[in-house]
Amino acid sequence: MDLRLHSSNVLRPLGAPSDAAARLTKPIQAAEAEGHGFGVALENALRSVSAAQSHSSHLQREVQLENPSVSLEETMVAMQKAQIGFQATLHVRNRLVQAYTDVMNMQV
Repeated sequence: MDLRLHSSNVLRPLGAPSDAAARLTKPIQAAEAEGHGFGVALENALRSVSAAQSHSSHLQREVQLENPSVSLEETMVAMQKAQIGFQATLHVRNRLVQAYTDVMNMQV
């Protein structure tokens, strides 16, 4: 077994990424650049929930203005969809915060 220190590893600053770290993060960066990955999926989900809430608010306003082309049933379904989407988003956020807390509390 070779236990010699290589000068490139000794002289690298503590905060500098290693070659292995760069190789590991390259596929993640490529996936995000192509529009795939967790961050992109989360952003799309948040946009979808926001659109459902906006649509629900619009339908509620139309029902209050007694627009005959908007039914109460359609409005109630849209409200429930928006509420379910918001609750799911809230659960995902809580899980992410819990995972972050767990990682930060790990002993190295």
